[in-house]
Amino acid sequence: MSWARGSSGLGTQAGLGRRRRAGSGGAYGKLAPVRPEGRWNGGIAFGAASVPRSLLRRALASDSLLRRLDWVLLMTVLALSLIGTLLVWSASRGADPRTYVGKQLLAIMIGLILMAATSVLDHRRLRTYAPALYAVSLLGLLAALTPLGTPVNGSKSWITLPAGYQIEPSEFGKLAIILMSATFLGAARQPGLRPGVRQVALSVGFAVVPIVLVVKEPDLGVTILMLLVLTGLIALSGIRLYWLAGFAAAGALCVLAVLKLHLLRAYQLGRLTSFVNPTADPQGTGYSAAQAKIAIGSGGMLGQGLFHGQMIGGNFVPEQHTDFIFAVAGEELGFVGTAVIIGLLAVLLLRTLRIAARADSQFGMLVASGVAIWFAVQSFINVGMTVGIMPVTGLPLPFVSYGGSAMFADMVAIGVLQAVHSHRSVFN
Repeated sequence: MSWARGSSGLGTQAGLGRRRRAGSGGAYGKLAPVRPEGRWNGGIAFGAASVPRSLLRRALASDSLLRRLDWVLLMTVLALSLIGTLLVWSASRGADPRTYVGKQLLAIMIGLILMAATSVLDHRRLRTYAPALYAVSLLGLLAALTPLGTPVNGSKSWITLPAGYQIEPSEFGKLAIILMSATFLGAARQPGLRPGVRQVALSVGFAVVPIVLVVKEPDLGVTILMLLVLTGLIALSGIRLYWLAGFAAAGALCVLAVLKLHLLRAYQLGRLTSFVNPTADPQGTGYSAAQAKIAIGSGGMLGQGLFHGQMIGGNFVPEQHTDFIFAVAGEELGFVGTAVIIGLLAVLLLRTLRIAARADSQFGMLVASGVAIWFAVQSFINVGMTVGIMPVTGLPLPFVSYGGSAMFADMVAIGVLQAVHSHRSVFN
């Protein structure tokens, strides 16, 4: 009986529990289940509106790549590229727009893609990619000296590709020299340790090979630029002063040997002669510089207006869409327009030097400094030869002159700067 009572008691309690659950289900069973809108699987967001919001939140996070980019540098590059495209359009008016403007826009888009791909890299990993870029640039320079190369204005610096496109390997050789030199000169493991003889010798040895190939093309402007970049990197690496004095003496001896042994080509010597004495051959080697100065002087303060320059419209300035693009700005935009371009170039250089000063490694500092020297020297020579204070060498104005190879190399260099800036130490 006691077992029966206990059993019946358990049965009664179980029955009550079932009735309560049944009653509960009966009360709410008719209602549809309530879920938070736009959520499933424990509250994870989904839907067309939530996905973009999540991506935007990640993009604007404090540790995201977009927040760590130098946006002033990027906006400056885009502004220079936009101004350059308008000037190229004006300099090539009368021709098919697809010939110059279309190619320039395509070069800018491809360059931006290359810049974005380079920006996401950790700049310390660039050491491993430097030998590959160096090898590719050497192969390109060697190919330019073979029958694959195409002579342009007395220099065999170009390789013709299908569909009328050309590539200039020496543009990528500049960046290769910067990365390889920074790899050797920035290899010191201890802070404050100066590079030794071995590091300097390796930097010079690896840089000499592309420089010699560029001399064989020949391209005097790029040769001078590469030598100045190499010298600047060695000086910034922290070597002792007597090393710098030795390099200066060696450079002076090389210049003297070039002049005494008559190693310059006839057109190169003619350009130097016209620079020293502009009236010596105004209709020959001095014609380009003379016409460029006339175009700039005719622009006045505000210019004749975009697409309204008379000198540019009459094609009186040779190579006005490439080497002498600054003359287009001077005539059509005037002093104000040229000042804006020079101001943007100054901002570009200041941001580059800022990245170099804040780099968290010797390698990053040297890479950013090398790019700064590259852009500064090339901009000064291009503007200088247009206004008559530098000899004509054929160096384009960064991000402004027409040219695919130059645009690609310049954009990759900006990507390298962004990589150095984005991956610097937080405590630096």
